Amino acid sequence: MGKLIELEAADGHHLSAYAAGPARADRGLVVIQEIFGVNRHMRHVCDSFAEEGFAVVAPALFDRAERGVELGYGPEDIARGRELRARVPEAGTLADIQAAADELAGKRIGIVGYCWGGTVAWLGATRSTTFAAAVGWYGGGIAATRHETPNCPVQLHFGETDASIPLDDVEAIRAAQPGLPIFIYPGAGHGFGCEERASYSAADAKLARARTLDFFRVNLA
Repeated sequence: MGKLIELEAADGHHLSAYAAGPARADRGLVVIQEIFGVNRHMRHVCDSFAEEGFAVVAPALFDRAERGVELGYGPEDIARGRELRARVPEAGTLADIQAAADELAGKRIGIVGYCWGGTVAWLGATRSTTFAAAVGWYGGGIAATRHETPNCPVQLHFGETDASIPLDDVEAIRAAQPGLPIFIYPGAGHGFGCEERASYSAADAKLARARTLDFFRVNLA
């Protein structure tokens, strides 16, 4: 449904991205990958947003470490993804999501991310004024920067039994950001929104997606 495009960040770095959706859409979304690259699942996520009428760009954030990375979900993939993530500087990541947003210039733009991307979406909200709304799904690094001030409305989603994100972290975020819509899905683990993972929960993924879409429809109007 979508296509690969090339972006250029402000520092001159060239990266690939997956783009989908109607070019004339009034609303755009920057979709941020997990630690597995812009793989089949992330392209499916992009296509699903495109079907809802959004113009979508998913920047390949691993291109700063290695181009063309698409991983699966086994233990070796997790280790590889963490190693690649560690090689991508935060400043470069922020430059790359801005390059993706620039590709959507002229639209009301939101940002949504999953896993590592959930944390990146939070940083997009707090360290940029580009986005009109942000949604993070199971972003493990949000707790460490929970006191930063969002520049746009933010919605967050967490699994109750996520071994990577203790509920104490989620409650710390809630305490630091009173009034922020934070949803906890009973019994759900990390990656509950990914249909290719053992932790996938169809019912929770459907509900979180509906909440995400409603949030963007309101805040990107």
